[in-house]
Amino acid sequence: MRVLLIGATGYLGRFVAERLLADPAVQLTALGRRDDADVRFDLAGGSPGALSRFLDAVHPGVVINCAGATRGGARDLTRHNTVAVATVCEALRRSGCGARLVQLGCGAEYGPSQPGSSTAEDAVPRPGGPYGVSKLAATELVLGSGLDAVVLRVFSPAGPGTPAGSPLGRLAEAMRRAMQSGDGELKLGGLGAQRDFVDVRDVARAVHAASLSAAQGVVNIGSGRAVRLRDAAATLARVAGYGGTLHELDGPAHPVRGPIGHPRGEQEQPGPVHPYPDGCGSWQQADVRTARDRLGWRPRILLEESLADIWMEAACRI
Repeated sequence: MRVLLIGATGYLGRFVAERLLADPAVQLTALGRRDDADVRFDLAGGSPGALSRFLDAVHPGVVINCAGATRGGARDLTRHNTVAVATVCEALRRSGCGARLVQLGCGAEYGPSQPGSSTAEDAVPRPGGPYGVSKLAATELVLGSGLDAVVLRVFSPAGPGTPAGSPLGRLAEAMRRAMQSGDGELKLGGLGAQRDFVDVRDVARAVHAASLSAAQGVVNIGSGRAVRLRDAAATLARVAGYGGTLHELDGPAHPVRGPIGHPRGEQEQPGPVHPYPDGCGSWQQADVRTARDRLGWRPRILLEESLADIWMEAACRI
């Protein structure tokens, strides 16, 4: 099976590439903006015609799109998350390769949900920020393209390679700084949110399964369990062997000031910071029954193992 992987050097793309390379039946070609890609191509600036000619030359059976941006202004997010996907869809329509498209979406497309609920694929999306809006627009482009396509809505990925700017990445970095300085108290903010964390290696397994399946439409990829960030922080402290006190700066009724992680004596940033920068409110939990039924996929890796891998990478910086 010939697979074209777009975004193979990104956070999720690296693990998808590893998973596919481990399958002897897969012939993998990586396309991206960086020099280490097999083929360099900028989806946000390249033309559908040029990409279509490349597809005709390579003739993949599956195209997997892991590319995109998670940070930046609305214009950049739209270029990299929406315009780029429009380019992929149009190129596939023009091409004669007839490839199946596996698009990585995100849980932020749904926006806030009712605490205690599990969000299924038929929920009406109400994204609460520009990132979720740009990803939802991409999903709608894929679903309306007429292609053989599936969108995997990945909730909160965790595990090795977790970006330092993510909530769990910031937690690990704050703990590393506290341990390095011998600080017995770690002040943390923004721990009230509950998120559905899924390990990146389980995400890669889901992408592999989706590329081999006939599933179409939207499929949620998550653990099916919401975890409070303060509980994740306590688990991370246990994994790291941090014996100090975790002091929560804000309660449910207070605005979050400053990012997660203030070593003692460090001044907080002035002004409130939105407590839910992903636009998902205080709660998100995926209903993952569709992934089980249509992909034969279940998450395997527990959050404690994901956190241990996040800490191992952070500890290497001590």
